[in-house]
Amino acid sequence: MKRQLKGSLNKPRLYVFKSNKHIYAQIIDDHNHKILASSSTLSEKINKFSNCEIAEKIGKNIGIKLKNQGIQEIIFDRGKNIYHGQIKALANATRKEGIQF
Repeated sequence: MKRQLKGSLNKPRLYVFKSNKHIYAQIIDDHNHKILASSSTLSEKINKFSNCEIAEKIGKNIGIKLKNQGIQEIIFDRGKNIYHGQIKALANATRKEGIQF
């Protein structure tokens, strides 16, 4: 059984969910039980099915939203997905925006 990841006040959690058609990224504050930011393929700007290029755009978008909120460090929660393909592309694009995890 996988251990449950939890963010703190200083490090919120970036949760990534991937379905067959779409990919979703949410920044979750586990202490206050709130979603601070989110981005997905269903958003107005992207609106396409997921692939590695689209996952990079989502990672960049979530990184920009984090920088605007003054957050520099996060905990990366990939759920049950392996760190490969779209998940890896999203994580690397978020790191390129200066977010550490």
